[in-house]
Amino acid sequence: MINNLSVTAVIPVRGGSRRVPNKNIRKFGNSSLLVNKIRQLKQVDLIDKIIVSSDSDVMLQVAADENVEIQKRPLEYCDEKTRTFNEVVEYVASHAEGDVMMWTPCTCPLVEPDSYKGAIKAFEESVLTSQKYDSVVSAKILKEYVFDEDGPVNFNPVHHVPSQELPDWKIIINGFLIALRKDMILWKYFYGKKPLLIPVDKISAIDIDDMDDFVMAELIYNNRHNIDC
Repeated sequence: MINNLSVTAVIPVRGGSRRVPNKNIRKFGNSSLLVNKIRQLKQVDLIDKIIVSSDSDVMLQVAADENVEIQKRPLEYCDEKTRTFNEVVEYVASHAEGDVMMWTPCTCPLVEPDSYKGAIKAFEESVLTSQKYDSVVSAKILKEYVFDEDGPVNFNPVHHVPSQELPDWKIIINGFLIALRKDMILWKYFYGKKPLLIPVDKISAIDIDDMDDFVMAELIYNNRHNIDC
């Protein structure tokens, strides 16, 4: 709880996974991506409630076994066809409880509890207190030489600079996305027009999209937690 407002963490998962079959519940480390995320969030004392939102009875049972709340989503809000993603966000937020909502997809397994705690405190200070921002979102810093169809975008090859001196471009990742629940319903999205982008380190920023990501993240996770492969 912050500023007398309750904080709800939502883990959105769905039954289908195209690039990594059963991605959310296949073995990862000594559990699964879903169980790992639930247990990470349980270590954050500022979170009042954890909800797993899914169409999958198997995943909802995993959540129930971990003693967190469940939200059964109709298939139309999970098939990536029938409903827009904006409608999915509105549905999940509308059918949950809590004042502040933090989306925490389990596909960023290397975001640790301290990062969540820091993000919630940043929301308290920068959104609730100072009102300089309307949401808090995890990001990674991009310092690469970027081209588009017209040529260099963020550098001038005539006046070369080291990559460290390139501008700090930020890329949103699915580590944490925090806003007031009522705002998520209004926006039909999980951040607004003035998000505070909080950079996380390169390892924490790994977001599992395909099997290569999965293997790399698991190797790092196992090493970090001394798990034998």
